[in-house]
Amino acid sequence: MTGPRTGDHLGTPTGLGDPGGGFGEAAPDQSASLPSRRGAADPVKALMHRHRELCERAVDPLEIAARLEAHGVTDRAAARFRHRDVFSLAEEMYARISRDAETPPRHETTDVPRLGPGTVAFGLLPGVLCAAAVAGLRLTEGRTRLGVASLGVVAVGLGLRAVLRHGPLRAERRTPHGPHTPGIRTRTCWLLGYALLGDGLLGAAVGGGPDGLPDGTATGAWPLTTAPVLALALACGPAAWTAHLFSVGARRKVTTSRGLEEFAASVRPLLLGMFGLFLGALAALLAVCGAVLDEPAGYAQALTLGALLLLARLLTTHGFTRAPAVALGAAAAAEVTVQATVFTARLPGCGALATPVDTLVAAWGPGGVPALACGAAALALLLHATRTLTRASAHARAERQP
Repeated sequence: MTGPRTGDHLGTPTGLGDPGGGFGEAAPDQSASLPSRRGAADPVKALMHRHRELCERAVDPLEIAARLEAHGVTDRAAARFRHRDVFSLAEEMYARISRDAETPPRHETTDVPRLGPGTVAFGLLPGVLCAAAVAGLRLTEGRTRLGVASLGVVAVGLGLRAVLRHGPLRAERRTPHGPHTPGIRTRTCWLLGYALLGDGLLGAAVGGGPDGLPDGTATGAWPLTTAPVLALALACGPAAWTAHLFSVGARRKVTTSRGLEEFAASVRPLLLGMFGLFLGALAALLAVCGAVLDEPAGYAQALTLGALLLLARLLTTHGFTRAPAVALGAAAAAEVTVQATVFTARLPGCGALATPVDTLVAAWGPGGVPALACGAAALALLLHATRTLTRASAHARAERQP
């Protein structure tokens, strides 16, 4: 057998441009041959050639390290390039690249769009439309109220779609960290629908009802819970604002941190602070909406649902779709199971099935079910976000898609 050809000396490392490449599984005999061929075949030089544009545009070694991390390069893999970690490898690539003096490097922080008046308007749109729909429900009755409710649902849905397609909450085209999951939208709609109708249905079902369909009021046989839903719609503005603050802060950390661990340590409090700021804004909106509409604010179920939706969307905008889909689906499934259990318990011999739900509703009210379901899912997503959104690769500039 002859030695490796010049074009093949890197084996698996030359396939670094493929995010799904098996860089970490390079054969031992391939990596072991690297030190003896330093002069004839420099692995770092070959890596620089493959990622030349990235090196020329980077303004800091951490930006190169972030992209390498996004392609699955670990510290163990960097050892095959004779470096102790990914950042050390990125520093050598950054130092050795020949820069074009006439083309200054481009800073990533300038690529974050400012939060202009148009973006702010998009963030406020769902809340304004939802407030108009709630006012319409209060001022009408009968078939007119049904028409207003239908028109309000469509209008708020279009407003939410605009928010998610423009501004900080939009999902950019980037190398995905998980499969595209269209079920996220359906599960989100279910959770919002349950926030509007689920508590009223569960409360009526536990008492032997409901005796009729929703009439659009908070006092009917199947009451609507409008205050939490209105607060959640109004919270789209704070959600967009806090997501923008997090994006800007994280991009700045990319260019100022001296290593991947330092970046993660500096971004983690930024993420938690943004999360707490949103919950504070949502709590204030719940208090105002509850007072204006003279309804229970529903702090527990609304805050947990708002936290779940914010974390799911924040992960989605950074390309992580699998965890949000699982968390949203688990919360929705729990709510469906509880409702189905109450009605199944009415069958002969199945009365014991409703005992856990009856106990929970007696202790915490109907809102305890979504609070527990969404709270558990939100906690799981928060733990996941503190690990994924604190990686430099999560904030690297989105790659161009064909």
